[in-house]
Amino acid sequence: VQLQASGGGLVQAGGSLRLSCAASGRTVSNYLMAWFRQAPGKEREFVAAISWNGGSTYYADSVKGRFTISRDNAKNTVYLQMNSLKPEDTAVYYCATGPRSSWVDGMDYWGKGTLVTVSS
Repeated sequence: VQLQASGGGLVQAGGSLRLSCAASGRTVSNYLMAWFRQAPGKEREFVAAISWNGGSTYYADSVKGRFTISRDNAKNTVYLQMNSLKPEDTAVYYCATGPRSSWVDGMDYWGKGTLVTVSS
């Protein structure tokens, strides 16, 4: 499975961005999909995840109420709508997927990441 993330860029605080991550190589319609991020000098952290059918979503407390994860299995794609962005959201955002039911147990496939920069 190859994952290609896109949609990152520079945005002012309070603005919005929508990230996309397209999977290729095999269908991921039965896989959990998730977004993680890594800020400069910090460890990678979980941002959001969505179950295979979109019926369940999970968010880090730091983004709850501002970010929305969704997926389109027909397009083998997961999205992350980010609203009310803050400078502390600045990071490289990675999408990931895998057959396990929880991101805590590890994700098998990772994209290369897309940079999001939020200016104050």
